[in-house]
Amino acid sequence: MAGAVRLEPVDERNLEPLLSVAVAEAEPDDVMPPVEAPAGWSLARREAFRDYYRSGFAGFDGPTRTRMYAILVGGEVLGMIRMTRCPEPGTVETGIWLGRSARGQGIGGAALRELLNLAAAAGMRTVVASTTRDNAGAVSALRRCGAKLREDGDAVFAEICLDAIPPAL
Repeated sequence: MAGAVRLEPVDERNLEPLLSVAVAEAEPDDVMPPVEAPAGWSLARREAFRDYYRSGFAGFDGPTRTRMYAILVGGEVLGMIRMTRCPEPGTVETGIWLGRSARGQGIGGAALRELLNLAAAAGMRTVVASTTRDNAGAVSALRRCGAKLREDGDAVFAEICLDAIPPAL
C-alpha cells in the first residue's frame, strides 16, 4: 500500500472525484442501490449516484442514518466505506467499495480498521457486514479485524465486537 489510508466524510468537495472513480473502475450495482436507468454509467445513473451519496450527507441523524466516507491514499479518492445505524442499539452495518486498481493492496482492510475506530468513537459497540464467499479480499479484511464469520450458502455474515478489536498487524 502506497501511503496511509485516510477517511474523509463524503461531501460536495469529494463527490465528483468519487463518481469519477466509480465510473472508471466499478460497476453501478457495486457502488449504489439499483435504479431504473439505461445500462452502464448513463447520465441517469450518474445523477442517481450523486443523489444516493448526497442522501448520506446528514449522517446518523439524516433519513438514511448513514455516514459515508471517501477512502483516500496520498490525497487520491479510491473508493468509499460507510456505516449505517441498525435497529439494534450500538450497532452499525458497514459496506465498502474500491476502484479496481486499488484492490488487493490492503487498502480495504486499512479503511475498515479506520471505520472501526470511528464507529467506536461514535459510541457503537458492534459492526456487522455481509459479503459473498467469493469476495476473498473482504472476507480476509473482516477476519483480520477480528470479525466472527458465519456462512450461509454463498453469503458470509460478519460481526465485529468493538471491545475486542485486535491490534493492527
